[in-house]
Amino acid sequence: MPRHDLLESLNDAQREAVTAPLAPVLVLAGAGSGKTRVLTHRAAWLIREHGVSPHGLMAVTFTNKAAAEMRGRIEMLLGIPGGALWVGTFHGIAHRLLRRHWREAGLPQSFQILDEEDQHRLVRRIIREQNLDEQRWVPREVQGFINAHKDEGRRAKRLDDRGDPTRQQLIRLYEQYQQRCEQVGVVDFAELLLRSFETLRDVADLGTHYRERFRHLLVDEFQDTNSVQYEWLKFLAGPPGMPFVVGDDDQSIYRWRGARVENMQHFRRDFSATIYRLEQNYRSTPVILGAANAIIAKNTDRMGKELWTAAKGGELIRIYAAFNERDEADFVLERIREHHRTGLPLAAAAVLYRSNAQSRAFEEALMAARIPYRVYGGLRFFERAEIKDALSYLRLTQLRGDDLSFERVVNLPTRGIGNATIEQIRALAKEKGQTLWDAGQALLGTLPSRAAGALKGFFALIDRLAAEIADQPLHEQVRIVIENSGLRAHHAKEKDNKGEARVENLDELVNAAEGFVPENDDGLAPLPAFLAHATLESGETQAATGLDCVQLMTLHAAKGLEFPTVFIVGLEEGLFPSERSAFDADKLPEERRLCYVGLTRAMQHLYLTHAESRRIFGHTSYRDPSRFLAELPPEAIEEIRPRISVSRPLYTAPGPAIVRRGTGIGSQAQQPRSRAAPPPAGEETPMRLGARVRHPKFGEGTILRFEGNGDNRQVHVNFEDAGQKWLMYSLARLEQIR
Repeated sequence: MPRHDLLESLNDAQREAVTAPLAPVLVLAGAGSGKTRVLTHRAAWLIREHGVSPHGLMAVTFTNKAAAEMRGRIEMLLGIPGGALWVGTFHGIAHRLLRRHWREAGLPQSFQILDEEDQHRLVRRIIREQNLDEQRWVPREVQGFINAHKDEGRRAKRLDDRGDPTRQQLIRLYEQYQQRCEQVGVVDFAELLLRSFETLRDVADLGTHYRERFRHLLVDEFQDTNSVQYEWLKFLAGPPGMPFVVGDDDQSIYRWRGARVENMQHFRRDFSATIYRLEQNYRSTPVILGAANAIIAKNTDRMGKELWTAAKGGELIRIYAAFNERDEADFVLERIREHHRTGLPLAAAAVLYRSNAQSRAFEEALMAARIPYRVYGGLRFFERAEIKDALSYLRLTQLRGDDLSFERVVNLPTRGIGNATIEQIRALAKEKGQTLWDAGQALLGTLPSRAAGALKGFFALIDRLAAEIADQPLHEQVRIVIENSGLRAHHAKEKDNKGEARVENLDELVNAAEGFVPENDDGLAPLPAFLAHATLESGETQAATGLDCVQLMTLHAAKGLEFPTVFIVGLEEGLFPSERSAFDADKLPEERRLCYVGLTRAMQHLYLTHAESRRIFGHTSYRDPSRFLAELPPEAIEEIRPRISVSRPLYTAPGPAIVRRGTGIGSQAQQPRSRAAPPPAGEETPMRLGARVRHPKFGEGTILRFEGNGDNRQVHVNFEDAGQKWLMYSLARLEQIR
């Protein structure tokens, strides 16, 4: 390919970066600015124009999909097969090095790789062998401790126990785990990188060989590197190397799994790298980019860039203040329908949320509307393991003969009922044609005392749960079973992000029960009807890849993707930014970067929503709109039914009622009111939502909502001292004080 053909598809900034002198280079590539194009053209430029051998070039990224795309683009640009290129993920290339140099790495030639679940099982086995209590030494927590230190390049022998007995035990478990891995010849994912780095560093001739060979090292998504990955790259590049790294410090959102955004500053310092900036965006409208720039500008310690586009025009960003999460889901559903009616495919719409637990309201709305959807990078709500566990307990309270539920939870949380006991129960059940429950009861007198006691305790637990929930409302039945079965406490002890997410999902199951309305009046009691509903929802296969369907995903999962229409939902303080991050100087900047990533996924239409009240994580919350909304440029937004903090009519016409342009969230100006339908004839108009009232018994409070009409109208009041109360409006004797 002639030189001008190789460069003709690039803009000026891209061309300047691709043709940069042979020296260390850091490309700051904004969202949608063509970073992969620059990296692949750089590889082709080095080979075509500078005579670099394909054997002397290594390109590294984070996913197999990205690596395959990178290889394919380089092959297309050069017109030759790319078999000689070392293109792959960090783990893939580390694995390739270890396979070639297994002796130097101290590994058997046939070493195997542990996936996450294999590693978890090994950690759990070691904890049991040490006769440690799994309730205190949670396997997932120990696994996280080991991986976190490997990601930082720290072996157990290098760790200081600081005189802390807990830390001492964790270090011992790390040592025992690693000894077991060495004995059986296995490595985990974190070990692949750490072992390959140590091998290159400690085997002098080997390190020198690869430094001389790979003088041109290209790295994508550099902002996502962790400590050991950076040390690995730093060593491999070495003094003779000319690394070319591409990244965006404004899109570093994975610190929770080890990514270190400061590696970009370290690279600039360690290699005296020249910086090139890619700021022209080819994805979003000027309005969306202006909003994204305004949000990210609030972060300090940025390396600095500002996205722009040559495109003109673009719709304003629409902000919707929902009453609650159901209203929020209905709004999103209606907008999706509107866009679909104009010819946009369903797959053009993406709903992005901060927490996986938020997906339920949208899944239910889409399911009810018979609109196909896909939960990107995750399971549908009722398919998640912790939800299935809770449903199994609930089913057993209704039907002791449910063998599938029995097997699922008989030893969850762990209660000392081992596989041998379960096999005996299965064998007897098969022999006698009994249910597992009945077979287990029959075996109690023949089992060893410990196993018999554990099994008897499980039977008693199920009977007790059934009695406790008998006369309770549906959501209380679900809550009691989750709490008293031990499931919530079991997952709460897992300190990693997965454990927290499981607890959030269990709490969200309570919310699902509270909002459950049976579709058919078939005579089922609420709990059996809810269990049938859950089974039907989990039985529906989520939309397959390639089918036209709405996309649901977390903001983290959305990185690298783009959609014509994007909804970012749940923009409330304590939810996004999260409670733990809102006042943490170290965590808040990453929350803001996450918002920036979400905004820049949108190509044409961007909607931001927040709710006045929300049932999430098991509680009703009344939160302020997210600070990120207040940071948007006022001229870029259009508010649909803005949040009215003082009053709201009881009767509102359907659909968005008012629109304000360019006034901004948090404006102190008088808000126009929604159009209101008149109350039924003869009825007194009640006090307004948001009114301050006084009750003779409960004291002062604020009206949150009304339900019903006439004599059945109820009022929901949040009292300062007595908490939230539902009262009959006609009998409440409320006095409005302002």
